Amino acid sequence: MGSETHRSILMICGDYMEDYEAMVPFQALQAYGIKVEAVCPGKKAGDKCATAVLYFTGHQTYSELRGHYFVLTASFDDIDTSMYDGLVVPGGRAPEYLALNESVLKLVKHFSDSNKPIASICHGQLILAGAGILKEKTCTAYPAVKPVIVAAGGVWKDPEPISTCFVDGNLITGAAWPGHPEFIRLFVKALGAKVTGSGKHILFLCGDFMEDYEVMVPFQTLQALGCSVDAVCPDKNIGDKCPTAIHDFEGDQTYSEKMGHNFILNANFEDVTVENYDALVIPGGRAPEYLALNEKVLSIVKQFEEKKKLIASICHGQQILAAADVLKGKRCTAYPSVKLNVLLSGADWLEPEPITTCFRDGNLVTAAAWPAHPQFISQIMGSLGIKVSF
Repeated sequence: MGSETHRSILMICGDYMEDYEAMVPFQALQAYGIKVEAVCPGKKAGDKCATAVLYFTGHQTYSELRGHYFVLTASFDDIDTSMYDGLVVPGGRAPEYLALNESVLKLVKHFSDSNKPIASICHGQLILAGAGILKEKTCTAYPAVKPVIVAAGGVWKDPEPISTCFVDGNLITGAAWPGHPEFIRLFVKALGAKVTGSGKHILFLCGDFMEDYEVMVPFQTLQALGCSVDAVCPDKNIGDKCPTAIHDFEGDQTYSEKMGHNFILNANFEDVTVENYDALVIPGGRAPEYLALNEKVLSIVKQFEEKKKLIASICHGQQILAAADVLKGKRCTAYPSVKLNVLLSGADWLEPEPITTCFRDGNLVTAAAWPAHPQFISQIMGSLGIKVSF
C-alpha cells in the first residue's frame, strides 16, 4: 500500500530491453505506492518499446524471443531528473545502444552526482560504464558484461548464484531477472522504505501456458516484500518448469500469444496443505482452462473459500473459481471473454473499465489482465496487512 510521503522513480527503457527486467520492477514499485515514469530516447508517452524474452534453453548462451510491448508513461525530452528519487535501468539488448546515447549518459551522471539510488540489472551496467560512474564501485552484472565493467574501473563480483545482488553506496546491481526479489528489496530500502506486516505465506496455482507476467510479476513482487511464496502445478514437483504464454494487445480483435519464459516451480503440488497459507493467487493465461478440470485444484480453492482466506485471481483465473463454485453471490471481474463463466457461476459481473481496474469483495480480489497488476498486488497487500511506508 502507498504512503503519505511519495517517491518518484525514473526507468530508462529501450527496444529489446528484457521483458521481465522492465515490467517486474515497474509494476512492483507502483504496487508499493511509488510513482514510476518510463522513458525512452526518441519516444514519447504512449509510445511502445518492444521487449525481449531472454532465457536459457541448453545452449552456450541465452536465446531470445519476442516479448510483450511495453507502453512508455512519459516523454524522454520532457524529463527533469531533479524530480526523481531514484533510477532503474533494465537489461536486455537495449543497453548496447543506450550506452552510446549522450542524453542517457548525462541523465545517469546526474543521478550519480546527486547520490540518488541507481538500480541496474543484467546488461544495464553497460550504460553505467558508458556514463563513467563505475570506477572503484563494487558491482555485478550478467557475466558477459564483466570485461566492460573491469575496463571501466569497477570492482567485479561474480553473481553466484545468479540471483545475487550487490550494494555499493547508492549503486545496486544484479545479474539477471531471477534476482529481482533481492534487487527490488534493496532498491526500496535505499529509497528509505519500511515494510511492515510481511512474512505471509502465499500459494500460487500454476499450469502450463499461464500468462508470463501474471505469474512472475506478483510472484517476485511479493517475495521482495519478504513473503514466502510457493508455486505449484498438478503432476509436477520442485524444480520442474511450466512454459508460459505472452498475451498482448496488438490491435487484433483478441490478444495475441507468443512463447514466454519457463517458470520454475518451487514447491510440490501433492504437499499442499491449505492451513499453511494466508492467501491463494491464481494467474491467468490458458492454464486455467485445464486446471478447472482438476478435482484436487478445485478442492484447494474450495478450502481457501471455506476458511475465508484471501483468494486473488486475475484474467482467465476466474475460470477455476467458477468451476470450484465459489463465486455465487460474489462481485467480481475477469478478462471479458470469461464473463460467461462468471455469470453462469452466479456472480455479479463488474466491467473492467479501464482494463487496469481491480475489485475486492470480502476475501476475493479479482482483476481482468496484467495491466492491472499494480492495483491487484496492492489489494493483496492491503488484504494481508502488508504496508510499504517512508
